[in-house]
Amino acid sequence: MALRQRAKARAACQTGGGWRNARGWLWQGKDVLRAARRESTSPMFGLFGKREVKPSPVDAMFTRIVDASRQPALYLDGGIADDFEGRFESLTLHVFLVMRRLRELPAPAGDVAQDLVDACFAYLELGVRNSGTSDIAVPKRMKKIGQMFYGRVQAYEAALLAQDPAELAEALRRNAAPQASSGEGAAHLAAYARRIQTRLAQRDLEAILAEAPLFPALQPGETDHGN
Repeated sequence: MALRQRAKARAACQTGGGWRNARGWLWQGKDVLRAARRESTSPMFGLFGKREVKPSPVDAMFTRIVDASRQPALYLDGGIADDFEGRFESLTLHVFLVMRRLRELPAPAGDVAQDLVDACFAYLELGVRNSGTSDIAVPKRMKKIGQMFYGRVQAYEAALLAQDPAELAEALRRNAAPQASSGEGAAHLAAYARRIQTRLAQRDLEAILAEAPLFPALQPGETDHGN
């Protein structure tokens, strides 16, 4: 059942339905989420036991995404909270930007993007479980995380397409840095996100999978001026 739902989600993405059509698959409950975790070889699992398989290119890419999302400057200068929710926000922003570029590229980039989503949610579920959440509560928690993730995806996509460059900073202020005392952190994040967008636009699938580092460093004081 889980495999059929995964196939349905992939088909929706590849036929122009967009990533929003795939979100239903992520909300089906514990069985589907566990299937995604079994099929993914998330780098996080290596921290808790010996890996029996060589990391795939998607694993390696996801590791770089996680590393980039944990840059201290994102929290010190970008205003992201240094807690589970803040780390989720930072990871979501980075995954979104890579996923957005992948869906612009020809096949098999769509499959790679879905594998990236699988790895991301397997990683997040492991974090939820390791936080002490009971097995019974995990599906409800993951459903909420799925809603939050795709809510951010929609907000950031709309902001990047908006004519007003300030829309991206506002979307980031609402979601990624709501506790910041001013909008400066969100402005730094917006400038950083646009530099990532520009950099990824120059990379094909092979480069995205292999290049390290994949992301630029956040520069303190940088300001978003739009495209």
